[in-house]
Amino acid sequence: MSNRIQASRVTRRTTASRRVSLLHWGDIDRILLAAVVALSLIGCVLIWSATLERDDLTGGDDRAFLVKQVINLVIGLGLMAMVVMTDHRWVRILAPVAYLMAIGGLVLVLVMGSTINGSRSWLIIGGMSFQPSELAKLAVVVGMALVVAERSEGRWRDRVGTTDVLLMLVVAAVPAVLILTQPDLGTMLVLTATVFGVIAASGADRRWLGLLAGGGVSLAVFAVVSGFLKEYQVDRFLAFTNPDLDPKGAGYNVEQARIAVGNGGIFGQGLFEGSQTQSGFVPEQHTDFVFTVAGEELGLAGAALVVALLGIVLWRTLLIATRTDDVFGRIAAAGIACWFGFQAFQNIGMCLGIMPVTGVPLPFVSYGGSSMFAGMLAVGLLQNIHLRTLSAPASRLAPQKRVLVRG
Repeated sequence: MSNRIQASRVTRRTTASRRVSLLHWGDIDRILLAAVVALSLIGCVLIWSATLERDDLTGGDDRAFLVKQVINLVIGLGLMAMVVMTDHRWVRILAPVAYLMAIGGLVLVLVMGSTINGSRSWLIIGGMSFQPSELAKLAVVVGMALVVAERSEGRWRDRVGTTDVLLMLVVAAVPAVLILTQPDLGTMLVLTATVFGVIAASGADRRWLGLLAGGGVSLAVFAVVSGFLKEYQVDRFLAFTNPDLDPKGAGYNVEQARIAVGNGGIFGQGLFEGSQTQSGFVPEQHTDFVFTVAGEELGLAGAALVVALLGIVLWRTLLIATRTDDVFGRIAAAGIACWFGFQAFQNIGMCLGIMPVTGVPLPFVSYGGSSMFAGMLAVGLLQNIHLRTLSAPASRLAPQKRVLVRG
């Protein structure tokens, strides 16, 4: 009899193990994954085109940046897979660790960081550069989501309280201050929009949203009036209002980006054939202005494809947020959607001249390991939340009369 019981237990464990394996590999959100991979592959091609004729960047190896970005993509997919396969309980446990690591990275930047393009945002170790502020975006999202989850799960409340909102703001304030000290204005804008979205998704009173919006505007005005912003940052905002004020200086990037996008027409000048791109007229075209490569060489059709794929990523992210009954997962997914959405809007907007130049990458498309790794870790978390929703008991997934804070 004991042998039968032991055999039965082994069978159950084996069956459960197979079920988890099938769940991880068979039930992931394939549409989200396909959109992210498609964006990343398009980005690799655009980066290759932007650096093909730039011997000053590649040292004569026209495929140097292509190879580096492919490696970044492979590593990013590996990081995503690790998060997908991690038990959701460990994700919650490791969230504070990730937050503290991000804070540590931001502190190290201030101590031993390198200044690139006017911002002390980079750590260069062993010839490799890393930007901790990219991972700080994800750390803030999971940190704020964890605060609400830990304080609300199992309780019936109409909305998150004042203490909850203040704790979330403290979680966001620490990295925000460190990022402002660099200063990295672009990341700060993205972080601000993300924090606003997380607080809105948490069910906070609308008065908090009004206070945050008013406080953000007041802080921006103070930063300009007090001289906290550096001169080149102020010049970028002035160039945004009128690029003709300094067409060879602060307005140069905006003007050249507009010309490149305008050259593309409907179907573009052809891959590797863009006049502005191949002549190197657009600065930082493989990073901040990579969208102009799509606009010039692939035209409106190619640029629209990039925008459509980004839209699919946001759609699936919001769908995951609305389907999950887990407080942590819902708020984290909503925060990631705000992060991806605003950053994409900011990047594409500055390429079109409708947003000021602030130096933020286009998610999954721009060159860079830090941005790719942070984005893929976020996608891994989204897939983990999605799988947790699928594996939840049917009673949890059934429609219930719930209040804003659910547990």
